[in-house]
Amino acid sequence: MNSKPKIWSVHKLLGTNLIIPDYQRPYKWTDRNITELILDTQKSIEESRKYANFKYRIGTVILHRNEKKEYEIVDGQQRILSFLLLKLYLDSEFSCNLLQTNFLNKITQKNLHDNYTTIREWFSSIDDEEKALFNDALKNILEVVVITVDKIDEAFQLFDSQNTRGRALYPHDLLKAYHLREIHDKYEMQNAVVKWESKDPKAIRELFDLYLFPIWNWAKCRKCGNFTSADIDIYKGIEEKYGYTYARRANKAMPYFLLTEPFISGGDFFEMVDHYMQMLHNIKEEIATNPAFHDIEQILTNGKDADSAEELDKSFKSSSVGLNHARNLFFCALLCYYDRFHNFDVMAVKKLFTWAMMIRIDMLHLGFDTINRYAIGLGDNDKYSNAKPVISMIAYARRHTEISSMRLDMREEDKAASENWDNLYKQLRQLNGYN
Repeated sequence: MNSKPKIWSVHKLLGTNLIIPDYQRPYKWTDRNITELILDTQKSIEESRKYANFKYRIGTVILHRNEKKEYEIVDGQQRILSFLLLKLYLDSEFSCNLLQTNFLNKITQKNLHDNYTTIREWFSSIDDEEKALFNDALKNILEVVVITVDKIDEAFQLFDSQNTRGRALYPHDLLKAYHLREIHDKYEMQNAVVKWESKDPKAIRELFDLYLFPIWNWAKCRKCGNFTSADIDIYKGIEEKYGYTYARRANKAMPYFLLTEPFISGGDFFEMVDHYMQMLHNIKEEIATNPAFHDIEQILTNGKDADSAEELDKSFKSSSVGLNHARNLFFCALLCYYDRFHNFDVMAVKKLFTWAMMIRIDMLHLGFDTINRYAIGLGDNDKYSNAKPVISMIAYARRHTEISSMRLDMREEDKAASENWDNLYKQLRQLNGYN
């Protein structure tokens, strides 16, 4: 390494002799990224009014200094070009080496044009004094860590270690950092950190991956993919200071959460995670220990008694992937139901269990794509006995009896689609009063 990392302002970085090498990918940031960048800058300006010498560090940039003493951008192109667009709008007289770049890629051209339009529209209702504050933030508040190397192979090695070798942060890790920044009381922040760190990271990840994110989508009849960093806006909550009507409504609702509704950002995020981890545990405990659900417990555990939520979870590990998809669908439906109605009506629980298990009965092979379609009511009735968007039905039901009285059908045949599940089908029929 030929130089130690340095801290530069965004203004200084843009004014450096930067070039974009041919191997760089196209510029792909969209209006969503630009809006987030502007809002982050706005927030940094607000924080600088509270704290003397406040700085907001936006990340790391890796540069390769070539033989011509030019600085090739190895990592950070997306942010650099986005800040350049912002700088050009705020200061029309600004000039730098990057402006000599001939952007030939059509994707890059379109995104540069669209993002500059987004910036222009965003600032159209802001006065000159406010624009001057943004321009000043690029000089005196926003900073980057700049790492410069003289050998290109060192630059690529460093890029690899920054982006591939280290474990990427999980989406819930990013949410933790976001909501901690929203807490301004140090004791509340300490309490939130203690509460978070006391939990198993794997359990937090599973809560979002297997329950919260699927329920959020299925309740709106949307297919659900993997929960990634691109989806974290769903759980950023509402900043109360904006005074939106729905923000005031959400604030008055605390400490009551609802899976399908937003919450106030900051400390309530940590309360929300704690709330649903406890609720999920209590639901599984109820299924494992309540005699009224003994038949369901026996089906879930393949005939083995489970005396606790933990034992119930352990029994899933040895089961087939398809059956576990159906089991998870059941607990998503039950979590959504209990979250809304706060009861364990025996008939409602049986209906939810039957609905979730029947997709296992109906299919020779069961993968998550089928679960996705089934959960939102998409599907050929010739394949699915009960193609109903049950989780969406729960989310919009006024009374729990709308779920307990829901009609479910058995198969026209007396057997499952695969003989492997004939016994399961027999148990479901008995559970629902069929001979």
